[in-house]
Amino acid sequence: MKFKELLEKDSKELCEMCASLKKEGMNLRIRMKTTQDVNTSSIRRCKKDTARVLTRLRQLKIGNGGSSNA
Repeated sequence: MKFKELLEKDSKELCEMCASLKKEGMNLRIRMKTTQDVNTSSIRRCKKDTARVLTRLRQLKIGNGGSSNA
């Protein structure tokens, strides 16, 4: 997921996306601990996507649209 995609979403959509990413991350960690076949890069991707969504939510909360290049 690219950050530009998140710029078009509102806070409600971002909250839903964040919850689903956190759930996916938890499921991946559980599968890894139970020695099931897990692609370890998917864990990293999930963590980074979650961080991107949380960053965008924080920008909206502060009031900065995040579209400026300053």
